[in-house]
This record gives sequence, structure tokens and C-alpha cells, in this order.
Amino acid sequence: MKDTYYFIAIGGIGMSGLAKYLVEAGFTVLGSDIKQNRNIVELEKLGAKIFIGHDADNLPEKCIVVASTAIKEDNPELLKAKELGLEILHRSDLLAKISKGLCNGKKKYFLGYSGTHGKTTTSGLASYVLEKAGLNPSFIVGGIVPDIGINSNAGNGDFFIAELDESDGTIVKYQPEISIINNLEVDHIDFYKDGLQEILDTFKIYLNDLPDNAKVLINNDNEGNRKLIEQNSGANFITFGLNNADYIAKNINLGLETTFDIFYKGKLLTNLKTQMLGEHNVYNATAVLASLNEAGINLNLIKEHFYTFTGMGRRFQLSAKFDGITVYDDYAHHPTEIKATLSAAKILKNKNIIAVFQPHRYSRFAGLWDEFLNAFEDAGKVFITDIYAASEKPVADISSGKFTQELLTKLPCEHLKGTIREVAEQLLPKLKPDDIVIGLGAGTITTLGKDLLDAKTKRQEVGWAC
Repeated sequence: MKDTYYFIAIGGIGMSGLAKYLVEAGFTVLGSDIKQNRNIVELEKLGAKIFIGHDADNLPEKCIVVASTAIKEDNPELLKAKELGLEILHRSDLLAKISKGLCNGKKKYFLGYSGTHGKTTTSGLASYVLEKAGLNPSFIVGGIVPDIGINSNAGNGDFFIAELDESDGTIVKYQPEISIINNLEVDHIDFYKDGLQEILDTFKIYLNDLPDNAKVLINNDNEGNRKLIEQNSGANFITFGLNNADYIAKNINLGLETTFDIFYKGKLLTNLKTQMLGEHNVYNATAVLASLNEAGINLNLIKEHFYTFTGMGRRFQLSAKFDGITVYDDYAHHPTEIKATLSAAKILKNKNIIAVFQPHRYSRFAGLWDEFLNAFEDAGKVFITDIYAASEKPVADISSGKFTQELLTKLPCEHLKGTIREVAEQLLPKLKPDDIVIGLGAGTITTLGKDLLDAKTKRQEVGWAC
């Protein structure tokens, strides 16, 4: 009889993907979260039993408990699990077990996508093209794969694809046959207090524990990656990039459709056409094609599907359109990500680019303050919301108001206070036709498009009443 798993905070994008995978593999899955969402509804349709609210009485006396780093030590379900002596797995432990054959007893060929930026897009793109090519991959990624509409799949094909998170050091638990490292920069300052070198040290442990025949696909144009290569001469690195690399993207034509050629060791390998905007997505597509080529997959079987991939959820995703104004939602919450998104937006020529930035975590905002100040040069105007703390305590002298005053010396900027709904109500009268509004951040900013539409409706109703 298969084990029963209980997920604390089951509704998150990472936890729900793991839970869905186990349900599809025939395990009994239960869990809890503080409120219902789309992920929970989909899990319940598959047969998972989910409680709203964390309560010790929710926990069965016999189960394996799954939790993430975000779960506090005083969580009543976690306390009850310890009292009962139940096995408690971090979500990374469960993902590692799945990658080694937990669900069907057979280990699949494992491709793991990592890095400070791009891991959700690359893992999602790889999953998408293999699924569309009829290879029925297994995958667990950190976003909803477009068209397919899911974030995980217990497929019966030969390949397992996963997004590997470095934010809390747990990447050292995985051993993929092919490891993709998109880029490494200073981030997750709450965990990596010593900066980039601590991240490089973590990846060194990860590289040293890979299988002997493992391949490491790495972006050679990224400075952090080059330092990793220098510090790990024994690893089997295969490079990709736009310059000096084994796999090189050349003849790049950026636009609403992007085309480019990929050369391998000086010889033309193939050409690609995608709908993903920006140079950063040329890197993403090149990483995926190179990794699948190294896995022995016939490129003629998959390359046409790169074009139909429209991007993962919250990656330059259209969220509203009204009165000639277009609103996009983007997960960018690191300076490099913001710069890449705003640079890509320049393709939408003759449009006024308005960035609405919700700082995410006091630790990140404080640690990368100067980098954030230099991240918005491609915006016509920037609106800064209040900081999304993500459970962190405030840091002295770090505020959206102060940041706004400093950014004002570089470009037009304004601080909008309150919830995102209140931000939308303040923002709406400042917009005009041909404005492109881009909500940037990893928190509640994702509702900006909907909140702007609601604010527009509210104004119309008030105007009608008058």
C-alpha cells in the first residue's frame, strides 16, 4: 500500500506541483492552506483532501509530512507531526526522492534547471516542447506551463524535468544527468549573507555530488557562472551563450517574433523562431535546445514547438487591456530581471513604458538598493508601491518613500501607498492611451491588471450616478 502524504501550505506553486505529481502517481494526498486558490481547486478535482486553515486536528496519525522553508516552527501541524514522530520532509527532499524513482520505482533521465534567473522559463519550456512532441515527460516546475495549463505531470516518458531552487541551499540534494545553470548573481540575501561567493560555494557542493557522467550546461556570458567554472575545473562544463561558447546563438533578430541560429562548436546546428520577447529569452531558448540536444533528443521533433510557447505565467503576461492601455504582469523582483523585462518592452515601439514596482523583501531591497536604482532606465515613468515584506521584519531606513526620492534624481518617479487595489485607484487617472503598464514583483502586484479594470468600472459607476 502506498504512503499517505500531508502537505503544509499545499496551495503554493511549488508545493501544489509536488502534490499533483503524487496524486497522479497513485498516492493519497492531504494538505492545508490558509485560503483556497486555483491550485487547491485543481488538486481537489484530482482527489486530494485539503483543509482551509492550519489545525493540528487536520493531521492523520499516519502520514509523511511535507513542508517548505517558509513554514514556521510554531505551525500547529508541524508541532503535531513532531509530537507523533512522523517523518517530515522538506519539499526539496521529496523532489529529490521523486527524481530518483519514488513514484514508479524506475529512475528517469533527469534534467535540472537552475540559476538566479530563468529557471522557471527554461524548465517550463523544456517540459512544453517535450510534451508537444509527444514524448510525455514527467515534470515539476515553478509556474503554470502555457497551453498545457499545469505545473507538474507524472508522465510515462523517459525524461524527468525539474526546476531546482537555489534560494535556500537545498539544490545540493539533487543529482541530475544534465544540469543547466542559467546565471548566478547576488540574491536571496536573507540566506546567502556572504553574497555571491556563498552561492558559488553551494553550487560547488552541488557539482561535486553529480553523477560521474553528468553534463553541466552553463551560460558562459554570465560573470558569476564564469567564476563557478574557474573554481570547479573538474566539472564537465558545456557552455552556451552569445559569444565564446560551445553552443552560440547568432544572427539574432529581436521583435514580436525572434529568430536566430544556433551553432555548436562552430557549425550550424539549427535555427529557432520564438514568440518570447527580449535577448534574455534568446539565452533561455538556447539553454533548453542545447540541454535537449545533449539528452539525445531529435531536434527536428521539438524545434517547431519553441515557437508556440508563449511564456510561463507572470513572465511578461498580458493581464488587462482597456482604452488603448495595455497592462502586463511580470515576476521580475531582482534588478537584473527588471532590466531584462523593461529592455524587452522596448520592442513595443512608440509606446510609453510605465513600470509599477513592488519591492519584494526588505533584505533584498536593502542589499541591492543601488542596483535597483539603476534598473529602470528603459521606463518612461516608475511608480513604487509599498514593500511586500514576505514575512520579514522592517529594516531601519529602508522604505519605498526614500527609494522614490533617490530614483527621482534619475527619472520621473512616484510612490503610491496602500494595497495594490488602492495603488490601482491612484494610478488609473494618470494613464493615457498607448501606455504600456508593467507590474513588477513577486508579491501581490500580480493583481494590478484586474484591480485597474475594477477601478475603471468603479469610476464609471460613480460617474453614471452623478
